[in-house]
Parts: sequence; C-alpha cells; structure tokens
Amino acid sequence: METGERRTATERTWMFPPVTGWTFDQVKDLEVPFDWELVDGVVVVRGETALWHNHVRGALVSVLRAAETGPYAAVSGQCVMVDEHNVVKPDLIVCDPRGLDVFEVECAPVEKVALAVEVVSPTSRQADRVRKPALFSANKVPYYWRVELDRDQKLAVHEYWLNADTLTYFPAPSHPVHQHKLITELPFPVEIDLDSLVGF
Repeated sequence: METGERRTATERTWMFPPVTGWTFDQVKDLEVPFDWELVDGVVVVRGETALWHNHVRGALVSVLRAAETGPYAAVSGQCVMVDEHNVVKPDLIVCDPRGLDVFEVECAPVEKVALAVEVVSPTSRQADRVRKPALFSANKVPYYWRVELDRDQKLAVHEYWLNADTLTYFPAPSHPVHQHKLITELPFPVEIDLDSLVGF
C-alpha cells in the first residue's frame, strides 16, 4: 500500500487527504461520478447545475469566442492550476495560450488567465462570491465576472478589475454591474445582449 505523499487518491480514499493535502498529480486520474476541484489539497465536489446555468455558460463562451482578439482564447470547462494543492474550474476563462503546448497541457496556468467567469448557482454562492474571487485576485488574474440570475430571471454581470497594489478586486469604475446589456473593453471589446442569453 502506498503511504505518505506517494499515495494517489482513489474512489475509496479521495475524502481522506494526507496531512499536507493532495496534490494535483495525486488526484488527476481520480475516477468518480462527479466533477470536482482541488482546494487547499482537499477534493471538493462541484454540485450539479441547472439547465439555465449551462445554457448561459455555453452562450457566453460562444459570444466571447466570436469577439476574442489575439492572443486571447475563451474556453469553458477548463481547470486552472493555481498551485499543486489548488486546481479550480471556473465556468469559463479567457486565457493567453501563447507558449503553452495546448495538446499536452492539462490545466491552464493561472498566470495565463486574463478573465475568469463564474455563473452563480444555489450551491456555489459562497465560492463564487468570496472564495474564487479572493483566489483569482491573489494570483493576479486581471478580471473577474460574476454572473447572477435575479428574481425576475434576468441576468446581472458583476464586473471586477484587479487592484495590482492590494491584489484585490474592485468593481469596474464605469460599469460595476451590467443588466440587459454588457459592454466592456477589457480584456477585449465585447458587447453581449444579456437578456437573450437566458432565452431558448
């Protein structure tokens, strides 16, 4: 039996990390019937998401792909390597793939991420509003969008910019919350009809 730092996570042991926590190499081949992230060396289960959430995520990545300008690329479902004990999977990212072997890389290095986007679900509120932005800002991701569905089933996108001195996010000065339409220049110019994203 493997011991200490050499052991790898299995379907039976993933919930019992070593004292120092799992590393990505120890959990990357984990075969379990759910999606997960690695947070401080602990495997954290990602909850199921509703149809509207998945539709909005897919529509957002399509719009961002159509608008992207070099060197950026919009990608959904991509894990981001913060460090060996922290690997997260935002709903979508905009990254700079230059210098990466895109056919071999498993997780986008956090320093390559220009924008992280989270679509908030009932089971991800704390993570998307507190933990994820703190993690991304501490690791110098320049922009963060938090997408919320309000009581009228309309989308609101909270746009945040990085304060490079404090490594914290602050609301975008001229448009902290986008409703009905999102218009921004960063990380590249894009205009999004938010009301259309929840339509089927």
